[in-house]
Amino acid sequence: MLPIFVIVALIKLLLILRKYDIVLLGDGVLGVIGWIIKFFSRKPVVCIVHGLDLTYPNVIYQKLWVNIFLRKMDKLIAVGNETINQAVSRRIPKSNLFFIPNGVSIKKTLPPYSRKDLEKILGREIHGKVLLTLGRLVKRKGVAWFIEEVVNKSCDSYIYIIAGDGAEKSNIITIIKKNGLQDRIFYIGTVSDKEKEVLYSTADLFIQPNIKVPGDIEGFGLVVLEAASYGLPVVASDIEGLRDAINSGVNGVLVQERNVAQYKKTIAIFLENEENRKQFGSKAREYVMNYYSWENIAKRYLNILKQL
Repeated sequence: MLPIFVIVALIKLLLILRKYDIVLLGDGVLGVIGWIIKFFSRKPVVCIVHGLDLTYPNVIYQKLWVNIFLRKMDKLIAVGNETINQAVSRRIPKSNLFFIPNGVSIKKTLPPYSRKDLEKILGREIHGKVLLTLGRLVKRKGVAWFIEEVVNKSCDSYIYIIAGDGAEKSNIITIIKKNGLQDRIFYIGTVSDKEKEVLYSTADLFIQPNIKVPGDIEGFGLVVLEAASYGLPVVASDIEGLRDAINSGVNGVLVQERNVAQYKKTIAIFLENEENRKQFGSKAREYVMNYYSWENIAKRYLNILKQL
């Protein structure tokens, strides 16, 4: 499907190109379109790049897209500073790279969901605090590690909800069963937008336990900003793009990757004082509104585009 999309998008773009001053591509894979546009016209072309747009371990992709197509763009907008580091390591000039984080759609008022709504999703009553991880389940997200090393070796009474899908799904389910954690960990699969809102609104703590995986980086931690925008405190690994999304101590807390003791201690501090946790969540939401709303992010894009 991707090759067909690229061809159709290129044809449409060539037909309307004369009406516009600049072309903004939303993904590094579309760099081939930008390269062709630069061949036929003098229109400036800017491309947004994510981590995998540069690190995808395919020889042909690295030789063509990274070394030729993306290098031809007038500017590259990286969603994380680690993405810039990866680009520079591949000899893309740093002067052509700009960092602009992803934006978040933020509700002016939070939805009034309760634990009863969460219990309907789980199909059971809930007792104790709730930890949540939501997103694409791949190895670098560290969910399997967190289950085995933190939840499995903790005596705390919290429950852990995992929502999402991905290559690690079967491994996560196997680990839950192997360690007999079915009463503490609930994998609920892909969720609807409404169910996602319920989860963000009713959990006590959001966990993003990323681990380092060679050849696969976290370009930017959008999901942790989404969680914080609901007033949900975040505990995340101090790694790659999560460093761009989390101002530690302000809209979340960063802990050392794979540091079991730090994770346990940070989680315990949040869970033992409900008032402090709520105050932290409120400040985190305010911070995200001030710095990561799409209105503010759009202004940063316009500033760069105007330069061209």
